[in-house]
Amino acid sequence: MTKEIWINIPVKDIKKSVAFFTHLGFSLNPQHGESSESASVIIGDRNVVLMLFEERTFARFSGNPIADVTKGTEVLFSIDAESRTEVDEMAKKVVEAGGYVYGQPTENYGWMYGCGFVDIDGHRWNLLHMDLDKMRQAESNFMN
Repeated sequence: MTKEIWINIPVKDIKKSVAFFTHLGFSLNPQHGESSESASVIIGDRNVVLMLFEERTFARFSGNPIADVTKGTEVLFSIDAESRTEVDEMAKKVVEAGGYVYGQPTENYGWMYGCGFVDIDGHRWNLLHMDLDKMRQAESNFMN
């Protein structure tokens, strides 16, 4: 059975990308370390590993050209937040670290609060806080 999930993304500058993600609260992965070609950070506490690879290295092992994120979105990463406050704080940290928020923090469906941001290499992310009690109530109201 799968024990971990590793997300691999190309980046232009390993050190700058590590600085960006650690500013957001991700932690440097002590099992992998950091080199001029790659680094590894941990997202949250559920064994999700974000592998950062220098673009040439990523292209070499992926077997495909790197997507131009200025022309389209290849993938949208979504991560959960403990609270609405955490969403708001993360949006501020993104800007402080050099990224930008493309979807300001807002509530959707009466039970989900989140924002969308772009990291320094153009990869898109969602940060979502979901109030499961409100979600169940909304589903219950919908079914009745």
